[in-house]
Amino acid sequence: MRNWIRKIIPAVTVAGGLAAAATAPGAGAEILNVSDDVTRGFYQDYNRAFANYWKAKTGDTVTVNQSQGGSNGPAASLINVAQADVVTLNRALDIDTLHADGRLLPGNWAARLPNKSVPFTSTIVFVVRNGNPKDIRNWDDLVRSNISVVIPNPKTTEEGRYSYLAAWGQALKKSAGDAGQAREFVRELLAHMPLLTTERGATKGFAYRGIGDVLLTFENKAALIQKQYPDARLQVVLPPESILVEYPVAWLDYNVGRHHTQAVSRAYLEYLYSDAGQELAAQHFFRPKSEAVLARYSPRYKPLDLFTAQEIAGGWASAQQVHFADGGIFDQIYKPHKKL
Repeated sequence: MRNWIRKIIPAVTVAGGLAAAATAPGAGAEILNVSDDVTRGFYQDYNRAFANYWKAKTGDTVTVNQSQGGSNGPAASLINVAQADVVTLNRALDIDTLHADGRLLPGNWAARLPNKSVPFTSTIVFVVRNGNPKDIRNWDDLVRSNISVVIPNPKTTEEGRYSYLAAWGQALKKSAGDAGQAREFVRELLAHMPLLTTERGATKGFAYRGIGDVLLTFENKAALIQKQYPDARLQVVLPPESILVEYPVAWLDYNVGRHHTQAVSRAYLEYLYSDAGQELAAQHFFRPKSEAVLARYSPRYKPLDLFTAQEIAGGWASAQQVHFADGGIFDQIYKPHKKL
């Protein structure tokens, strides 16, 4: 579980005198959204769209400040979360922690918006080199003797944890629930990793430095990598099954009460479910929850079997303890090669 979230209680006390997102009643609204780095581009565009919508609807001006809570370092992150009006993350567990450790919102926060407060999703896909020279199509291809796999560190990155659980889950389902076979498959997969690195290091190492034959990453990020490294001429391969990546959202009752921003903060998240919000999510390569919008992008978002962390690991809290905590399964089966 993220240390910056674990420190939320002292952060609220320390940052209580700050006014980064506070707004006096009657003034133009200013809110702070703390999100994950992978959604940075989407929320930059979405913030402008919402500001225009709010101005047209109410006549009021709203400024949406944005902070990538998982990537700014512990000190900045805990202060920003302490001041956040809304959080838009990629694991419900992290928002649950804001309730359990910080009491910043009620325990039933997920029930306050549609789809358990998940407006769009993603999954884990394979990024391969031009022409897919190693003919990588399925999970079993990743453990062939001639394949080198790049995965961000599952101990320290969300992208790595989701990739690890995607591999674990498909092996578990293939073996009819045999945890021993799943463990052996993931052990073999990790043995094909040439390095252990950050999300940025994995992307740059694969796309720019030519390390590895396949990169495991979020579907939405795969599209961004193709744009960022056009000369690499990378391709995306969808495996037949993978893990569901959810992006839950919530307003923080304690903070919006202090900032007098409850109405605009709630509207900011509700607008994610509008046709305009769903369309923008699809344009940024997230899978919208709106069936109508999803249908318009059907050539891009081909169907595949998706399983959840709950189905294959008992939920994120259990997965964190069993797989990623010190001494967990990852530590038991991973043999280090080198670091980038």
